[in-house]
Parts: sequence; structure tokens; C-alpha cells
Amino acid sequence: MNSLFPALILVSASMAAAADTPIAIENVNLVSMVNEGVLQQQTVIIRQDRIAELGPATRVKAPQGALRIEGSGKYLMPGFAEMHGHLPGPTVAPEVAERILFLYLANGITTVRGMQGHPIQLELRDRIRKGALLGPTLYLAGPAVSGQTAPTPGKAEQMVREQKAAGYDLIKVQEGLKPEVYEALVKTAKEVRIRFGGHVPNEVGLIKALNARQSSIDHLDNFLESLEPDNSAIRNADATARVRQLPFHIDESRIPEIARAARQSGAWVVPTMALWEVFNNDEKPESLAGRAENQYMPRSFIEQWSAQKQKMLANLDPAAGRKVIEMRRKILAAVRAAGAGIIFGTDSPQVFSVPGFSIHREIPILLASGLSVFDILVSGTRNPALYFDAQDEFGVIEKGKRADLILLSGNPLVDLKHLAQPAGVMARGRWISEIEIRAKLKAYAANP
Repeated sequence: MNSLFPALILVSASMAAAADTPIAIENVNLVSMVNEGVLQQQTVIIRQDRIAELGPATRVKAPQGALRIEGSGKYLMPGFAEMHGHLPGPTVAPEVAERILFLYLANGITTVRGMQGHPIQLELRDRIRKGALLGPTLYLAGPAVSGQTAPTPGKAEQMVREQKAAGYDLIKVQEGLKPEVYEALVKTAKEVRIRFGGHVPNEVGLIKALNARQSSIDHLDNFLESLEPDNSAIRNADATARVRQLPFHIDESRIPEIARAARQSGAWVVPTMALWEVFNNDEKPESLAGRAENQYMPRSFIEQWSAQKQKMLANLDPAAGRKVIEMRRKILAAVRAAGAGIIFGTDSPQVFSVPGFSIHREIPILLASGLSVFDILVSGTRNPALYFDAQDEFGVIEKGKRADLILLSGNPLVDLKHLAQPAGVMARGRWISEIEIRAKLKAYAANP
């Protein structure tokens, strides 16, 4: 069978040889994420794609012939997860697909939950798992189940069964579903045992989605709408008026109530705050296009994003946008205070949300919304493993876990800005040095 992505990074002979060579990260400070502490002067041994041994450097020694990585003064933590990412589809050129996957890795993103599904991504996932392709471990939603793709309950049931049979990891819920269609989706997904998550259709509403045990509510979708009183003056207004006026017709006193409902349902919240602030702020496309990380994306993406942002500005009520941003931060703070599960996601690549680099746009907003440094680290490491019921695979640094790791020059528990400059990344046991990361990024910047 011919590969659909023939030009993507393949494992070379040297890489294949390296796969059989043990790797020792020596004398490193370990941020295992098992707890909030740091274990100093540790050595971690990796064989194949697994953590084979770890412990004090005085006891654990590098095997003969191992690739030895000096970790003195550095900090080793689990790889991060992007829990709302978009992965290459059939219209994306192979070299651009390679770039997107590497940009995730360059920023320590070793797991991606793909939320814009296409059958071609099943091959990407399998090739990464087999070591034939360098990229983060992928968990895939199928093509979105929306009002357009599933106008009837029967069609929703059919899509859920087909996607389960095809091997997707979850069902992507999209806008426009009628309540009876959503109910058919939920019933079938539970029957065949596949997660369903994503958006909350307006006609379904947040509370019904939470009661249905939707696995994730992405973008804080429908949280704002759920705060609108029944006697709202814009309840029966047209869609355009509702979008512009909704932020001014909500009952903020109900925020703790819906946050508790999220906690009680067991749903995971994927905030994607930075992107939604781009959607709702009045920053000019020229300013956004000047962000440093854009140099690593193809120029065609930046041009497309600039055009999209210009259209948003044409329809934006700046006062309403500012209110949306304010309320989203208040809602997230309440979600955190209620103890609801939060998993890290940025909806990249999207409008000026560059894969991997987007986490550094997201983090300051999460901090400003009341999350602690440890909360944020947990949301990108342990919580994604819990979401997938894959605690035996990843999320913390322990013997037997997948070797998805980030080597940092400073302690992330003290300052999350240290995440922005990895001293190296390991994905499924494949070591990517800082030199390799910088060389790749330089090449991307030279070929926009």
C-alpha cells in the first residue's frame, strides 16, 4: 500500500539504529508530576520507547553503549498534551504536514488530540506509533458530527458506528445538531463505547450535554449562553443581534452553579482561551501577523489568518468582545474553583494559533484566570492521561511509562516561561536535541 504522505520524515538508518540504543539522561532534576516536588540528581534510562529505570544518579548508571545526555542543572518533566489540535488533512502538502507535526514536538507537545478528523490521519497515527514517522502520539476524532453531516438520528447513529469501526478514538460533536439527533449520537456512542466531545449544539444546551456525560466541553462552549435568563430581552432576537448583545444579558450570579454542574458531570473542560481572545479582541491583523512564531508557518497560512481576522473585525462590537473575554475568564476561574477537570488545549493551528507555540499564548491567560502553575502543568500532563484512561502510558515520569519527556533549563514549577525553550524533547523514546530543534526552526523560517 502506498503512503499518502510519502515525503514526511521517515526513520533513517541512523535513527533506526538509535532506536535500539539505550539513552541515559543523567544527573537531572526530576519534575515527575507524580506530585508537586522535585527529585534532585536523578538518572533516567530509556530503552526503545519506554522509561526502563530511574533513580538517584548515585545508584542508577548508564548502560554500556548508551547515548548519555547530561542533565546537570536541568529539569526533566513529562511531555505536554495539546487536547484540541487540528492535524493535516488531504489538502495539506506533505512538507507542511511534516512542519506542523514538528512544531508541536519543538515545544514539548508529545501528545495531540486531533479534533478535525479525516481518514488520512489514521495512517499518520499508525506510522507514528510504529516509529516510521516522527511526531506526537495522536488520538483522533473522526469527521465532525454536525447539523449538516447528520441531519437525522439515523445518520448520527450511522456515523458513530462507522467511526468506531474505523478506529477513531472519539466522536467530534459539532454545532447545529437537533436535540433528537444529539440523543441518538449519545445513545450509540455509549453503546459502542467511544468517547464523544467537542462543541455543545445550541439547541441542546450545556446542561443537557453535561447530563449526557459528554466527555469534553471545548472552548467553554455554551457556558455563556447557559447564563442567559429565561426572560432575557434578546431571547427571541435574530442570530446576529444575539451574538452582539448576549454578553450584556447574562446572570453572572449563576456562574458558580454551572461550574459545579461541570464538576458533577465529570466532563473535562478544554478552555482554548488565547484563540477566543483573538476572535473577540480588536487587535489588527498586521499586529497579530508580527508575532515571532509566525515565521515558522507557511506564508499562505498567515495570509489566510489575516483575512479571517479582518472579517472578524468587520463584524465585531468591541465592547461586546471585551465583555466576552472578561466573562470567559470569570467562568474558567469558577470552573477551576469548583474542581472541574481541565485539560490543556489551544485549537492550533488556527487564526494566529501556531502549533506548539500557542501554549505560550495560552499559559498567561490561564494564570490570569486563577489557575496555579501546578494546575496548568497537571492540565497538560496527568489530566490528558486520565481523560484517555491511559495512566499506564503517559502523563507522569515513572518506570514503564512511554518516554515522552521535556528537558528544560529551569524549573517549570517556579516559572512556566521555562517551557518556551526546551533543552531537548523526547517523543516515544526518540531524542530531539536543542540543536536539532533550532536547526529545523531556522530552516522553516527561511522557507515561509
